[in-house]
Amino acid sequence: MKRLSLGSIIVAATLFLAACASAPSNPAVGMWDISMDTPVGVMQANLEITPDLMGTMSSNDLGSTPLDNVTAMDGSLSFSATIDAQGQMLTLNFTGTVEGDTLDGSFGSDFGAIQVSGTRQ
Repeated sequence: MKRLSLGSIIVAATLFLAACASAPSNPAVGMWDISMDTPVGVMQANLEITPDLMGTMSSNDLGSTPLDNVTAMDGSLSFSATIDAQGQMLTLNFTGTVEGDTLDGSFGSDFGAIQVSGTRQ
């Protein structure tokens, strides 16, 4: 049986780590400035999506809420967020696309579609 030298092990480990580091991250991951065209006017918010496809949405008007069921694949993005809208809890379901540093889509809500656009910070 052949024994591997310490040098061979170090080279193999270095190549493995370099391959992991250069793997492309999900294009939806990052911090986003979003604009929502709601029935009561345009609202600004921040959206954070982490590499483990978790995240939060926060705004001065709506506070902060975790994202649920985040799915990001082949340029498509979907998630849900439950917000407190003046004492009424609403679940918003987002579907949209990410292309480069641009996000476009809409929230489905009890009041119809709410258009969303955003740019990566």
